[in-house]
Amino acid sequence: MLKSLFVSNYALIDQVEIDFENGFSVITGETGAGKSIILGALSLVLGQRSDVSVLKDKDKKSVVEAIFNITGYGFKALFEQEDVDYAEETTIRREVLATGKSRAFINDTPVNLGFLKDISLKLIDIHSQHQNLLLGESGFQLNVIDTVANNTQLKDRYAIDYKTYNALVKKKNQLADQNAQLKLEADYMQFQFDELERFKLVEGEQEELEQEREMLAHAEEIKGHLFESAKILSGDELPLLANLKDVTRHIEKIAAFIPQGEEWAKRAESAYIDLDELAKELEDRMERIEHDPERLEFVGFRLDQLYALQQKHRVDSLQALIAIRDSLAAQLTKISSFDEDLQQLNKDIDAAHKTLEVSGKALTDSRKKVIPAIEKQIVAQLLELGMPNARLVVECSQLKEFTAHGRDDVDFQFSANKKGELAAIPKVASGGEMSRVMLCIKALLSESKGLPTIIFDEIDTGVSGEVADKMGSIMQQIAQNIQVISITHLPQIAVKGKHHYKVYKTDSSTDTQTGIQKLDYDARITEIAKMLSGSNLTEAALVNAKELLGESM
Repeated sequence: MLKSLFVSNYALIDQVEIDFENGFSVITGETGAGKSIILGALSLVLGQRSDVSVLKDKDKKSVVEAIFNITGYGFKALFEQEDVDYAEETTIRREVLATGKSRAFINDTPVNLGFLKDISLKLIDIHSQHQNLLLGESGFQLNVIDTVANNTQLKDRYAIDYKTYNALVKKKNQLADQNAQLKLEADYMQFQFDELERFKLVEGEQEELEQEREMLAHAEEIKGHLFESAKILSGDELPLLANLKDVTRHIEKIAAFIPQGEEWAKRAESAYIDLDELAKELEDRMERIEHDPERLEFVGFRLDQLYALQQKHRVDSLQALIAIRDSLAAQLTKISSFDEDLQQLNKDIDAAHKTLEVSGKALTDSRKKVIPAIEKQIVAQLLELGMPNARLVVECSQLKEFTAHGRDDVDFQFSANKKGELAAIPKVASGGEMSRVMLCIKALLSESKGLPTIIFDEIDTGVSGEVADKMGSIMQQIAQNIQVISITHLPQIAVKGKHHYKVYKTDSSTDTQTGIQKLDYDARITEIAKMLSGSNLTEAALVNAKELLGESM
């Protein structure tokens, strides 16, 4: 419930602070006193957009702060999800800066307007006159039925099944689109793939061929240097290996006489072994190298083919060509496996559709179950509100396709006259009749909806006398379940409030200010008497006000 409201530097308000109570409260005041300003300030903390025009003093910021008791409404998990400190008495503050920018805080934690709106929808229902137009909207009517039927779990289950079904249908459509596009390019892709496949590309082939071409192109030069190297190592004239062998033998003879002798002998022997192996490898390689013009021509031709393919496909490596070939193969495989994939998707879609039908039927059955009770209660209350011939029929038909809210098409058909034809509420109901219908619906919802507070902003427009008295009584009934605040201009409703607040306007030599105060018993009598008789306060009006107030308390 709303516990208090603090407003500073907003429109005609310098600063006001007011505490609210549980049960049924009424707010009254002369036309133009600023009742809508109070409501506008409250709307700021509920996430409404703001601008610099709300600032009374353009050089200062405006602050609106509301404290709510949210005990038992299950908000803790939502707060933790957004990393906002949870408190049973939660403070929501909105600041509008002189620059026009605004900031929002919940328990001193900065929050975005999206989260603020999500919270406000669970805190307060502000009903203004324009909301009566919702009576003709299918979405609002469906929400009324779901709230009365307590369909939260059924709706959540249906939403999951609907999302799953739609995702599969979307996947099928995407697959079909992709396949259609691929088929248009299939012949060209097949041509490209066949060409690349024909060349039998192998990873690393290009590097090996480039090395081989260098060797073949310089075969005679390589062979000559290898021959000279082998000759130096093991030739007939001054062979290096033979001399190194003699060095080893000489060092071995003196190794026992010098400390380093044994080490030197080992190093000489190791050098001899390494050079001996090198000599054999050089000779072997020399014998295998031949000048082969035909092989050189083949290698060059193969490399030219690879370079031409790379240029054609605008890549710079054999690896990139292989990647293109493999990608083409995958796309061609995808085309060939389309029918199989589509068949499996159709099976999945059929299964998801059957699941959706089950959850949709459960939702439909639950809705249809409560419709008679909704019709009965609303008509009964309309009878109390001076509409003895009112009829309400809730038609529920099945749509051809599933929607995000189920498969039900709901239509509230209404007639206020004895032989009047049933039609959509906005088409056949006057403003006063629509207000009464909406009040009955709000009363119905208050019994089912876990909403802490409802504010009626002059819902009594277009009614008076006994009907207004009955509307006040219904608001009292609603207040047994939730906090009700009614902004009213009718004394018949004002006297029904357990708590009474007055919005007033004062003029000074410099400006005009709006304020709000809670009235005690005597002040209430005076205020109600003024509502009965106008500015000319009479003794009869005071007596009448006292009687009305006494009867309602």
